[in-house]
Amino acid sequence: MTVKYTLSKKPLVENIETRPVHKGQCHCGSVKFTVRLDRGLIDPRRCNCSMCRRRGAVVASVALNDLTIDEGAEVLSLYQFNTHTARHYFCSRCGIYTHHRRRSDPGLYAFNIACLEGVDPFVLANVPVLDGEDHPNDRT
Repeated sequence: MTVKYTLSKKPLVENIETRPVHKGQCHCGSVKFTVRLDRGLIDPRRCNCSMCRRRGAVVASVALNDLTIDEGAEVLSLYQFNTHTARHYFCSRCGIYTHHRRRSDPGLYAFNIACLEGVDPFVLANVPVLDGEDHPNDRT
């Protein structure tokens, strides 16, 4: 059996509109969070470090106090590697990466914008890729 897929017909945009307070969740809905986005999505991006390259998420960042886990903190799993500075969180039930505490700035969370209600990261026309392969905080 052959399945024929078609390409998305959604128009590409430069910016995605968000609410000042936006809700998000993992795929199964076990983890729900609120993110404060007073200035919208700031610098949506990808990264080519070994972790981000594999998960492929488009992320944006907020201050630690601008992301709140509303439900499901007990089902969040933590993954750390290399310098163990970054703290990567994902739902232990469905496996979706929701957010991480950044290595380059531990005062910020980066969050998976695909987890936000009504947000499709694939409509962003230009998503820069940060050079995480040569991160300045890597061990020598």
